[in-house]
Amino acid sequence: MAFESAGAGELFLLGRLLFGGVLAFMGLNHFQNAGQMTPYAEAKGLPAPAASVYGSGGLLLASGVLVIFGAYPVIAAGALTTFLVASAVMMHNFWVVPDEQVQDEMTQFLKNIALAGGALVLLAVAGTSWPYSVGMSLF
Repeated sequence: MAFESAGAGELFLLGRLLFGGVLAFMGLNHFQNAGQMTPYAEAKGLPAPAASVYGSGGLLLASGVLVIFGAYPVIAAGALTTFLVASAVMMHNFWVVPDEQVQDEMTQFLKNIALAGGALVLLAVAGTSWPYSVGMSLF
């Protein structure tokens, strides 16, 4: 299996803590800074921008915590992958912004795509037994 080598389970747990922790923190940030994020979401043309900020914050927070605990990995990793790719394309479309915003938007775009890659890796191993997890899964 994927975690048979010495220390692999511990490294996987550390990776889940870091990855899930950053995503959960990003979700909390949506709630704490919704007043600043809502006008940005509105400027990007999102319908119901305030609800979008809170909804995406909830998704990031819940999915991040699920990754940390190793619970419902298919749901958590699938939701994160979908959200991060959609967010990269819709919110950080560096190819259509003014020149002075291109670098910031490209950085955010690439960050989301890299995080989506990490979520895909978790999705790829979601059917295996995750070391140090609570063992809750639908599949």
